[in-house]
Formats: sequence, C-alpha cells, structure tokens
Amino acid sequence: MASLLQLIFSGLESGSIYALATLGIMLIYRTSTVTNFAQGMIGMFSAFFAAAIVMGNLDLTLYSVAIAVLFAVAFILFLKKKEISYAISVPVSLGIAFIFVLIIHWIGRSVWSATILGIITGFITGVIIDFVIIRRAQKVNPLSKQIITMGLVIVILGITPVIFSKMIVGATPIMIPPFISEGSIRILGAALSYNSLFNITVGLVIMISLFLFLQRTKWGLAVRTTASNPQVARMMGVPTKLVTVGAWAVAASLGALAAIMYAPQAAILSPGYMVVIQIVAFVACMFGGFQTFHGPVIAAYIIGIVRNLIVFYGSDFLRIFSPTISSEFGSIWGEQILYILILVFIIFRPFGLIGKKTIKKV
Repeated sequence: MASLLQLIFSGLESGSIYALATLGIMLIYRTSTVTNFAQGMIGMFSAFFAAAIVMGNLDLTLYSVAIAVLFAVAFILFLKKKEISYAISVPVSLGIAFIFVLIIHWIGRSVWSATILGIITGFITGVIIDFVIIRRAQKVNPLSKQIITMGLVIVILGITPVIFSKMIVGATPIMIPPFISEGSIRILGAALSYNSLFNITVGLVIMISLFLFLQRTKWGLAVRTTASNPQVARMMGVPTKLVTVGAWAVAASLGALAAIMYAPQAAILSPGYMVVIQIVAFVACMFGGFQTFHGPVIAAYIIGIVRNLIVFYGSDFLRIFSPTISSEFGSIWGEQILYILILVFIIFRPFGLIGKKTIKKV
C-alpha cells in the first residue's frame, strides 16, 4: 500500500508539471488555432533567466527595475484607455512598480524571487511572440502557423546559448533548487516531501482557478467564445486580439512555471531539457482531446500516475504471461508501453478521452 501511494504521489507531482504545459498548449490552440510546438522552449528560456538570478549571473536590481518599468508603462496605457487621467494613472502605476521592486529585493536571490521574475519573463515573451509574429500571420493557413512555432523552437534554442553563454560554458552547473529543500510527511507509510506537496498543491490550485475563471467570469466567457468561433466572437464585439495575446502570455507563464518546477528533477539545465515535457504535453492533448480545456489536463495527470505504475509494476505483471521477462523490463520500456497503449486508445477513439467530434453545419 505504501509503495502504491508513493507512486501515486510522484505521479501527481509529475502530472502537475505536465498539466501546466498542457493547459498552455490548449489555451493557444483554442484561441489562436495554433499548435504551439515551442511551449517547452519558451518555458526553458524563462527558466534560464530564473537560474541566472539564483546563481548570481543576472543583476537582480537592474532586471527587476526593467520589468517594473515595463509593467508601469503598460498599466498607464491600460488606465488611459479606461479614460483615467495621467494624474492618477502615473502615480498609481509607478507606486505598484516600486512596491514590486521592494518585494523582489526583500525576497533576495532565492528560488521564490527567481520564480516570480521567471514567470513574468514568460508572460512578456508570450506577449512579444503574439504581437511580433502570430498577429502578423493571421491570414496564414493553420499548417504554416505550426511551422512558424517550429521556427520559434530553432530561434529560442539558438539565442539561449548566446544570452547565457557565460553560464553554459562555465564550470558551475546550471541549476534551480527546489522550492522547499528538505522535510517530508508520511501518509499511510508513504513519504511525501514538502516540495512535492507544494508542487502538487500549486498545480491543482492553478488548474482549478483557471477553470473557474473560464467558467465564471466575463473574460472567461470571452475566451470560450473565441475558442468556439473567432469570427462570430468578433462580430459579437469580443476583443479577440486581446484574448489571443492574453492566451499567449498566460500559456508562456504556465510553461515557465512548469520549467522551474521540473528543473530540480532535471538536476542540470540545458537548452533541451524541456523536450520531454513538451512531448508528454502533446501526448496529453491528443489523449484528452483537443475539443475541451479540461480533457487534456485530466489526461496529463493520468499519464503521470499510470507511467509510474507501469514502470514499477510492469515487469511483475508481464512475468505472469512470460516468466523470463527481466525485472528491469518495466523501468526500461515503461514509457514506451504507455505511449503504445495511448496510441491504441486513440485509434479506437480518435477524438480523445473527453473530446467530441466537431460537426460543422453548412
């Protein structure tokens, strides 16, 4: 029982990381009709900024002030659109920016400040990608948009070693420590570290909060309307451009958080360390179905748990049919067996676990 619970807890932690990346892909797909192959690379890029802060390779003051100034300018422009005078918008914006800088310096060069700045970096990266690239490709067919995101993978993989050259060629390994370095609790004999508990809680809270946001708020309705039919949404007065840029920004932030949460498991960071998360996230999207937001997220948690069960119990189960199976068979071939099972499932149910066939009326 203790071993089973240990595997489930570990699967929930992995599933939380997969779910964050998966939901980011789904937000972009449902609002921009783009399959974002660069989700993992965007998260990796933001995680490198977080690692640079933790390791002291980035000026914390300069970086936090730069982000605060960008926020202040954006907030001033936003308040101006709401017809709020500069006499009010400027002091309020600068005050919030100043408080942000003070908080970052109060936290110091810890994983907490690095995570905050890393998530904001992801947010800004998502906004830039939508404004500079995706919005300029509105008339491009969906396949070409996917190729554009593949190009983003190459671009990000190319510029990361240039920006962080001192870290990559240095003697010190690039690492991000866990949020909580030590301590654990025992539940029915199974040990659960405080960091794993924190990751599971953060993942579930973010998932639930975003689903409530999509279902209960005006902006959530705008996102669902845009996801359903962008053309009709524009005719109904929905600000689809704002929804799209918001989806890219939030998706990039989720990717950044997933990358930072996964970093302690990866141990040493490299430009390609998020590839496995990207692959699992896409598998979760196909397994859960691209027609809903919650289907792929549920699939991500299922993959995280079932993978552990197959790796641990796979050899014992197969030895029932063939006693010559090696005891290491499950640990070596567990992931491949899981992906084969998912592939077989998709063959018989091509629209995924919860997805439905899209019927277009002419």
